[in-house]
Amino acid sequence: MQTLRASKCGLSTTQLPSSILDVIDSLTKAGYAAYIVGGGVRDLMLGLNPKDFDAVTDATPAQVKEVFGRRCRIIGRRFELAHVYSGRELIEVATFRAPPKKAVTSASGMILRDNNWGTIEQDFARRDFSINTLYYQPRQGIVLDFCNAVEDVKSRTLRFLGEPAQRFEEDPVRMLRALRFAAKLNFQIDQSILDVFNPDMTQLLRDVSPHRLYDESQKLFTMGHLTRVLPMLIDFGVWKQLFAEIPPNITAFIERAARNTDQRIQIGKTINPAFFYAVLLWKPFIERCDFYLNKGIVPAEARAQAGLDVLKRQATRTIIPRFAETFIREVWEMQTRLLNPKPQQIEALAGHARFRAGFDFLLLREKSGDTQTEGMGVWWENYQEMSVDQKEAAIRQYNRQRTRTRRKVADADEAKVSEIEPLVNEPEPRNRRAKKERVRTTESANRFIEKATMDPHQIHADHPILKRKRVQRDLSQVVFGPTQ
Repeated sequence: MQTLRASKCGLSTTQLPSSILDVIDSLTKAGYAAYIVGGGVRDLMLGLNPKDFDAVTDATPAQVKEVFGRRCRIIGRRFELAHVYSGRELIEVATFRAPPKKAVTSASGMILRDNNWGTIEQDFARRDFSINTLYYQPRQGIVLDFCNAVEDVKSRTLRFLGEPAQRFEEDPVRMLRALRFAAKLNFQIDQSILDVFNPDMTQLLRDVSPHRLYDESQKLFTMGHLTRVLPMLIDFGVWKQLFAEIPPNITAFIERAARNTDQRIQIGKTINPAFFYAVLLWKPFIERCDFYLNKGIVPAEARAQAGLDVLKRQATRTIIPRFAETFIREVWEMQTRLLNPKPQQIEALAGHARFRAGFDFLLLREKSGDTQTEGMGVWWENYQEMSVDQKEAAIRQYNRQRTRTRRKVADADEAKVSEIEPLVNEPEPRNRRAKKERVRTTESANRFIEKATMDPHQIHADHPILKRKRVQRDLSQVVFGPTQ
């Protein structure tokens, strides 16, 4: 172990939020040792802005509870932790851990219970990656380095403490953590890890709770380097363990959505992690919809059942929470409403709670080359930037275009109807109601001919009366009025 000055590692208390200093000071004042550990220290040394800070102490969770009282909540069964609230910030406080006195593991070697308290030296040996073993005491201005972790940070190398295969067996989620750190920090994975990180090893992820895998997948989606980590999930065989029905192929739609997600995170915009699940599961959803439509089920019911089926299948790998499932299904349903909205409902649709997510989804589809959007993504994009008068004009123009399109479809359907030689030379109908009436009349005549030809005692199709043409009378020569 070496003790380094914090200033030489580029660390200072001015970089730390008041919440983590409050936790460290309170534990120290109560007579306990307390350090900042993990990703917060690592990110500060790399010049990054840490999302959060974790603390570690020699106080047990119960003793931490005594120090902070109602501000503290003890969580976890497999790994018991204390969550301490400082203002609006949440600080995770862990106790130094020792090797288990009696190993409680699964058949594959995964640790099921790990609540044996120990010293800082024992705690260091229990951690997974060397870059996460730096213990920083801000008030003393020192950093404890037990395994030359500072050198690994400088060389940007991701290295395990101990045997990599055993580390993966103890906690298979470390495979996801390895890929996440490599993508987020742009680190090289040590060769000893690459030697055992194969598709057979990824089978261990089947032993992990689907709830925990969902949480880990959200970290992959929200770290800001989704475009970099997705190919790694495929190359290392992790993709098949996380996604049930999604082919291991990064389509243009998925790639554009991933790039858009990273850009939003980089400029500080909020994202909903469930949105990317909606993107990933879109193709299986469409295929399932087609399956039900081919069975004759009405479109609305087909979409509803397809959404349930796809999300139920995905739950065998990662269980998506109920609120996230509702969000995903609403985004899918918005696609139909945005593609063919009724003119009188456009204004209300633009104010829908899921309009923004549905519109973003539609625009991403359109920009990735999906021709089924029919240009409505750009139409909605322009609509949002218009004034009130411009919106009204755009709706009128859309209504006219929609009417012309529906007339073309109606004319095409009418052309398919069997024609019969008219008894009277009627003029071409000018409105839609007259056209419908003419179609009904034609269908009635066809049924009459079919019935007549089937009965030998009735009039046949070649009877003169059926070939007779009636000429339109000149009504100008007719005198209308009461008869004598």
